[in-house]
Amino acid sequence: MRNIMYRDAILEALDEEMARDENVFVMGEDVGTIGGNFKCTAGLLEKYGDLRVKDTPISESGFVGLGIGAAITGLRPVVELMFGDFMMVAIDQICNQAAKITYMSGGQVRVPMVIRMPIGGGRSSAAQHSQSFYAWAAHCPGLKVVVPSTAAEAKGLLKTAIRDNNPVLFFEHKMLYTEKFDLTSDEDYTIPFGQARIVNEGDDITIVATSMMLVKTEKVVKKLKQEGINVELIDPRTLVPFDKETIIKSVEKTGKLLIIDEGHKSYGISGEITMKIMDDIFYSLDAPVKRLGTADVPLPFSPALEFPLIPDEKDIEKAIREMI
Repeated sequence: MRNIMYRDAILEALDEEMARDENVFVMGEDVGTIGGNFKCTAGLLEKYGDLRVKDTPISESGFVGLGIGAAITGLRPVVELMFGDFMMVAIDQICNQAAKITYMSGGQVRVPMVIRMPIGGGRSSAAQHSQSFYAWAAHCPGLKVVVPSTAAEAKGLLKTAIRDNNPVLFFEHKMLYTEKFDLTSDEDYTIPFGQARIVNEGDDITIVATSMMLVKTEKVVKKLKQEGINVELIDPRTLVPFDKETIIKSVEKTGKLLIIDEGHKSYGISGEITMKIMDDIFYSLDAPVKRLGTADVPLPFSPALEFPLIPDEKDIEKAIREMI
């Protein structure tokens, strides 16, 4: 057992996969010289050289397109976007090219690439650097969508993503990068896509929480457990593919479901999860499904205005108490 920062788990995964497979390379803005904006690629340039760790111009559409071309020719690029918001700059390359080439070629062409990007608020980075766009990605068939919540998940899921033969969008919450988590193994391990993790077992209410919201919710769950309130907490880990069976089984036991996601509340992941499982859980519900999410406004720069818009531990605890 060791205690490791989220960003260092990502770095370990990249390092191990680059050592394992010479076709894996990393590129993005500042990934080489300064080791990435959030230090997830620190030291890789010195270890693997500038042919495998490429600093790029400020042109997301350009270097995402370059990644697609490299993947088609047999390489395994890991492309880093400095902020997840910049996915929109390359949305044509991602959704109209990377996601569709395998289908349009009848399976003759593969696009084994990973696009990593930080998401979420909490740093007062304002409206264009604080968003969580994984719902957009999940809406586009052909992309796999990953939202790791801990260092262990980040490492195991990233290694799986790099070895996958399809384009994977890998969303990392920027407030998790310097958080420390227990990592139980130094060995090479992967986490399969489409398998949710039961973080805590309980029979009073089921909560599905993503990314940073999972970390916040786990703290609340531990507090409530001291009062005899037992929450079944589930981390979906991947949104595409999605493990609905684990959630259905849980709700059949608890009769209540709360979904907590930092994306904007409307037209997002929380609503989609609800509808994916509604046919299976309807007669097990003792109360309507509830959800928490970020308010439907662009996130402001001011911390005093930003923080109340994003669910915090008090909001989570209040929602749980109201439901039970």
